[in-house]
Amino acid sequence: MPTKKTTPPTPRVTLPQSERTNHLGAKRVGKTAPNKIISVSVIVKRKNPLDLAKLGGKHLTQQEFLDKYAADPASFTQLRTFAHQHGLTVDESASSIARRTMALRGTAKAMAAAFGVTLNNFEKDGVTFHSYTGTISIDPQHTECVEAVLGLDSHPIAKPHFRVLTRKKKKKKPTKPKPTPTPAPTEDGSYNPPQIAQLYNFPTGVTGAGQTIGILELGGGYTASDLSTYFSDLGITEPQVTAVSVDGATNSPGDPNGADGEVGLDIEVAGSIAPGANIAVYFSTNTSQGFLDALTTAIHDTANGPPSVISTSWGSPESNYTAQTLSAFDDACQSAAALGITITAASGDDGSSDGGSGNNVDFPSSSPHVLGCGGTAITTSGNTITSEVVWDDLASGGGASGGGVSSVFALPTWQANANVPAAPTSAGGRGVPDVAGDASPESGYNVIFDGQSTVVGGTSAVAPLWAALIALLNQQHGSNLGFINPTLYQNAENGFNDITSGNNGSYSAGPGWDPCTGLGSPNGTQLAQIFTPTTSTSTKSKKKPPKK
Repeated sequence: MPTKKTTPPTPRVTLPQSERTNHLGAKRVGKTAPNKIISVSVIVKRKNPLDLAKLGGKHLTQQEFLDKYAADPASFTQLRTFAHQHGLTVDESASSIARRTMALRGTAKAMAAAFGVTLNNFEKDGVTFHSYTGTISIDPQHTECVEAVLGLDSHPIAKPHFRVLTRKKKKKKPTKPKPTPTPAPTEDGSYNPPQIAQLYNFPTGVTGAGQTIGILELGGGYTASDLSTYFSDLGITEPQVTAVSVDGATNSPGDPNGADGEVGLDIEVAGSIAPGANIAVYFSTNTSQGFLDALTTAIHDTANGPPSVISTSWGSPESNYTAQTLSAFDDACQSAAALGITITAASGDDGSSDGGSGNNVDFPSSSPHVLGCGGTAITTSGNTITSEVVWDDLASGGGASGGGVSSVFALPTWQANANVPAAPTSAGGRGVPDVAGDASPESGYNVIFDGQSTVVGGTSAVAPLWAALIALLNQQHGSNLGFINPTLYQNAENGFNDITSGNNGSYSAGPGWDPCTGLGSPNGTQLAQIFTPTTSTSTKSKKKPPKK
């Protein structure tokens, strides 16, 4: 009897940039239970390539973006077929054409088969997570529409960049925030955020009205009573604060050793400087999937704005991310730029090493489509800064301003004349940070979280500080500034207090841009003059954008 011929299976195709090596310092503790339910976010390619240079500075409306640069609905139809073939469920409520994200749910066994991986559990620092090593592969007929698959690796991706002033270092007992108008800051003391804004000459006569500031959080939470007390004690009308749940994460305060200090710092800094703005806080899971989902949810959140500026104070070294995560995240930042949304990101609190061996920069502050925010230490007399240097407490066991040169992202054209040091890799070159602001706990910010008043520093404070400044400038000029990095570097001789003293480990401050404090700390009055209405295009404008 003749042997029946069988058709060989179609070879799978490796998803570019999906390689995941072993997790440094993590221990494999067994295979992931086959019936464990896992959620993944499949990032779908755009229907048309997005070229920011070709937009010429024009800011798109959400509808314009949806029509041209979102995912193709046909790709979603194709992926629904893929999901059905592999026994996966499409979570339609968590999927979005605009966000180019299809959320799939299924067992670990089904996910492993669908994406050609072996899932194992790992343990690090008391946290257990599932992940894979090697690469992701999918059926060849679906490869053309897929950019990334996130969620097969659930390891904690980032940490908050805030530092609480320790008691033995405190020069005075922290007090509740003082009502405004406040007394002049005292030398070597802590400050309320509006005092910092005054020291940096932030615009007056504007409150951020009409703006929404988005804040990304990967843990922790806030209580309404803390916020009410904080703003009441400052004599400031409490801003509208909305918690937005992403990937099932929620506003979860109550852990004094967790990220509540980050959440409180972010809201209270941004909200007290721009109290007229609405604050939308996006709580997500601390994974690469959760981080990206929080960002894309904020960018396309028409229910809460969408935000005109987004602040994130979470991050980790570039090496902690897969190449597909870095690419997909930066791609989302480009979407924000096209929509006229500014993104501010803390550059890290561990100096030039970013907590690793050798020199590293923190992501997402190293994205060339993000405003990276480094840290300084200030000394004041009256309403004047008498000294401002690089924040560097490393010698005493504290932190320092993160900064250096990216190993992943190339030198942007707008940094070509900034004298960025040589890149550590042939692919890298982007210098970090772009700007700076007060970050030392020794000259830190008075905040309230978990019912306690305390003093907090870190570059975590600088991202919401700059976000609030941008909200004020947006209102003042009647248009979103959007992606401001090129304009900042073109006008670097104005708008900044140049920081020329101090270091963050391997790098030292000097005239002009440096890998410690970027272009420097803000001079709000000068920045307001730089950003005239002709330098940016309103999302509502019907006029043609100026050629650049």
